[in-house]
Amino acid sequence: MKKDIHPNYGPVVFMDTTTGFKFLSGSTKGSSETVEWEDGNTYPLIRVETSADSHPFYTGKAKFTQADGRVDRFNKKYGIK
Repeated sequence: MKKDIHPNYGPVVFMDTTTGFKFLSGSTKGSSETVEWEDGNTYPLIRVETSADSHPFYTGKAKFTQADGRVDRFNKKYGIK
């Protein structure tokens, strides 16, 4: 690999702004805002609007609008009972 062309990769704390949930992960994104993590170290803090803690699919609050199957829709469209 070529030197000095890749971004710096390091640990970063992501915080869900809707729930306040925080998790530590690796990222190339940096931030001027920092936070002290549970292990006593200070990491850059990146605020995100949606994470697995607040996303409707992962929380089980997702609404599925398509309830009918393809066969049922075909039968309904052409009046077959």
